[in-house]
Amino acid sequence: MNFKRITFLHIILFVIAVLFSVGPWYFLMLTVAQLVFVPVTLQLILKKEKRFYYYFAIPAFLSIFILQVTPQAKLDVIFAAIYLLFTFVVALYGLGRFLRRGFIYLEEFAIDAGMMYLFIGGMWFFAYIAEIDTGFSPLLTWLTGIHFHYSSFLLPVFIGFLGRLYKTTGYKIVCTIILVSPIIVALGITIAPWLEVVSVLLYIIGIYGLIILTSKATFPSSLQKTGVLVSFGSLAVTIIFSLLYAARVNTVNIDFMLCFHGLVNCVLFALCGIISWAVLTPPSREQGWRFPISNIKGAYKIGEQILTKHKGKQQYKGLVDDMNIYVEKDNLPSTIIDFYENTSDYKLFSEVHWHSWFKPFAAVYRMVSKKIQQLNLPFSNKQMEMIGDIIAIEDGRVKTRAWVRKIEKDVIFVALYSSHQTNDKSYMNIALPLPWSSMIGILELQRYGEKLLLTSRRRNESDAGIYLAFGKSIFKLPLQEQFLIEEIKEGQLLAKHQMRIFSLRFLTINYTIYLK
Repeated sequence: MNFKRITFLHIILFVIAVLFSVGPWYFLMLTVAQLVFVPVTLQLILKKEKRFYYYFAIPAFLSIFILQVTPQAKLDVIFAAIYLLFTFVVALYGLGRFLRRGFIYLEEFAIDAGMMYLFIGGMWFFAYIAEIDTGFSPLLTWLTGIHFHYSSFLLPVFIGFLGRLYKTTGYKIVCTIILVSPIIVALGITIAPWLEVVSVLLYIIGIYGLIILTSKATFPSSLQKTGVLVSFGSLAVTIIFSLLYAARVNTVNIDFMLCFHGLVNCVLFALCGIISWAVLTPPSREQGWRFPISNIKGAYKIGEQILTKHKGKQQYKGLVDDMNIYVEKDNLPSTIIDFYENTSDYKLFSEVHWHSWFKPFAAVYRMVSKKIQQLNLPFSNKQMEMIGDIIAIEDGRVKTRAWVRKIEKDVIFVALYSSHQTNDKSYMNIALPLPWSSMIGILELQRYGEKLLLTSRRRNESDAGIYLAFGKSIFKLPLQEQFLIEEIKEGQLLAKHQMRIFSLRFLTINYTIYLK
């Protein structure tokens, strides 16, 4: 069944629901979302997932149709539960998309988030039909459900489509604002009403930012661009009234919001937006991972496992055989090159600094890391010597070697070093075995003045990044790391290793390295 036929059937279903509707007229604003806007938008996302549509969507949409055209009855809870199950499956699919990719391609994550938010809309709708006491009036419960169908499902999906066409730093800021706003709305509803005002202010910033981004984006046709501008532009008007309502302005009441805000969002934002994006839905730029992954996964004790299994194996002198595969050796100080090619000739001293905001998490993590003997960093910032061996290991990659680092007798790191090439660029490919999984650090090496920079920051669709491999899935983590190495004098190096999560620095390790 193709897109046009499915869309036509949903429109027919909604028209019949309108003709035989037994509820208040404004209920149709949620019904049209459930019977037309949600299924049509999902068709734009899930073009190849036909089984999903038949198994879960058809029963859900028929249930909504029955609820709209029949008087209130005891079976209504069952029909609402069927629709709730459908939104749960949509959320699972969005979560699955996210887990296969991780924190990369923000525009795709916006679509994933919209699908997951739809389940919250399903819960509020179920609470309304089942007459569950949410602490609010039935009408406010219903309005919260409609909010999560429009502002929290359709809007993130539309933003995702825009990001496929036009993705800048401004887009990342605007997209993030829109995605966190529904959470703040929920907190405002349940905890502090003043947060509702904050959430509306965030929506205003995000929506006006969307209009600017859309005006700068290049669309396949001027007609489509105009339609998208009308869609986002309608929100720029209605959001002002949302702010007035959240600020408790007397003239902007529920009746006004239903008539003006609801209808404008329904017709101009949702309908115009869906038609515009359906004209030509931008394809995803997402690509599968192209780099080799270590086939070694950890068990309960990582350090002990590696040392025992590979005891007596060939040892390497360095982490790299020839640094020329990464950078031109003549352009860097000789000690930096020699350290990587003859690592065992050097003594390594470290000072670990957990940043203040992260110390409570580090203290808890330390109890786990000490047992599994991996990423087992000390809590103290006292300078300590790290010792260890570089052991040959086979894990399905090229010339892999395990660098096992210890402080006294405690294993601190077990890192499996290899390399790979993508589009004629070489990357350092480092695997850290974890229980039944593996953390992968793909680092790009570049000269930084007289220093060497190793970074996981991804630029221009490179492989660089930090990933978690479990089973056949590879998940991009919201972590970034950077090593900056400089020669102090011949035979002596300083290195600074910084780790960030969501761009917030949480760990810095300072290394002093001497030739033995």
